[in-house]
Amino acid sequence: MSEVTRRSFLQTSAGAVAATSLLNNTARADINGKIRVAVLGVNGRGRTHIKAVGNIEGADVVLLCDPDKQVLEKRAAEFEKKYGRKVETETDMRKVFDRDDIDVVTVATPNHWHSLATIWACQAGKDVYVEKPGSHNLFEGRKMMEAADKYKRIVQHGVQLRSQPAIQEAVEHLRKGTIGKVYMARGLVFRWRPSIGKKPVEKVPSYLDWNLWQGPAQETDFSRRLVHYNWHWTWDYGNGDVGNQGVHETDMCLWGLDVKLPSQINAMGGKFLWDDDKETPELLTTNYFYPEENRMIQFEVRPWNTNTEDGATVGNIFYGSEGYMVVKGYKSYETYLGRKREPGPKKSGDDPVEAHFTNFLDAVRSRKAETLNGPVETAHTSSGLAHLGNIAFRLGRQLNFDPKTEQFVDDPEADKYLTRQYRKPFVVPNEV
Repeated sequence: MSEVTRRSFLQTSAGAVAATSLLNNTARADINGKIRVAVLGVNGRGRTHIKAVGNIEGADVVLLCDPDKQVLEKRAAEFEKKYGRKVETETDMRKVFDRDDIDVVTVATPNHWHSLATIWACQAGKDVYVEKPGSHNLFEGRKMMEAADKYKRIVQHGVQLRSQPAIQEAVEHLRKGTIGKVYMARGLVFRWRPSIGKKPVEKVPSYLDWNLWQGPAQETDFSRRLVHYNWHWTWDYGNGDVGNQGVHETDMCLWGLDVKLPSQINAMGGKFLWDDDKETPELLTTNYFYPEENRMIQFEVRPWNTNTEDGATVGNIFYGSEGYMVVKGYKSYETYLGRKREPGPKKSGDDPVEAHFTNFLDAVRSRKAETLNGPVETAHTSSGLAHLGNIAFRLGRQLNFDPKTEQFVDDPEADKYLTRQYRKPFVVPNEV
């Protein structure tokens, strides 16, 4: 297409009506056969997406997209070797959205692209599997929800622990009172995070489309402190470890306590180990309070050498009047009951990544968003919890938040952190 892309067509009233009529069918015509999947972002987590979809009958990865041609060519060669067929490649995700022969996109880009890629995909009639955190800021999460609803798309958030039967059983125990009245959840992210050193500004490599990589963020000079992976520790692109690994655990806190966004937030932390290019804190301790539910969440990011907490280093602990529960990673839980901490119910299982993709693709076929284990709302709330903690840390004070308006209470300074200044044309719109 020319400048009038399929996406811009969808945004016109006539186009939206026509598209909605088409997309409200039980399933897209080509979904009666195999679901055709494009993976956006293939340097890191995208490799897991390729493998998971490749293991599921009834779906094919047919296209890989990444602004880094070097990474793209390497991943395409690996794909051909493993699956015995070539896969198409593309550097600009907008061209993927313009194609009518792509049913689903999976988003494994850096965090600052997650929301906009999801919104554009919804507008283009694609269903979406988006990695955590679903959003880079709170505003974006709400817009993702609105886009999924408006365009009737299936959007699964990559919080795969929700598709693990052992963890589902753990939540059932919390609901039925196995550990009594549950009043607090604790999230743990104790990861080995070494120094990233200091990297200078460089000339952009010939194989990288730096403009596309930056996307919604304001333009800056290229440096290897950002590309690849270490963007997690720079505010313009990442959200620190609470918004990296931590979104699995923020999601578990919310799911287990059956709450959404909090009313009061405070945080403290900093950099204690490394004089390097990280902007985000190495250590971060955050508290979230729910006065109406009389519950709270504690969340801690801790680097380097550390103890475990009842064997958990990445996971959750739930505290109740009759005992407590330890959730270890994505696959197991244990309970301990009474003052003597007698062992109670426990269960473990397998890695739930493939099950989470299967759940998503089943919903793509059925068009029943209510069957999703990680619906788009979790992309907003679990990511949002991380964002609120980061805002409290950056401002250095307790914050009062109104979950109904999703604004801070009489605090315009804090409200500025709820969104960002977008760089055209990579703008998350107010009206999706």
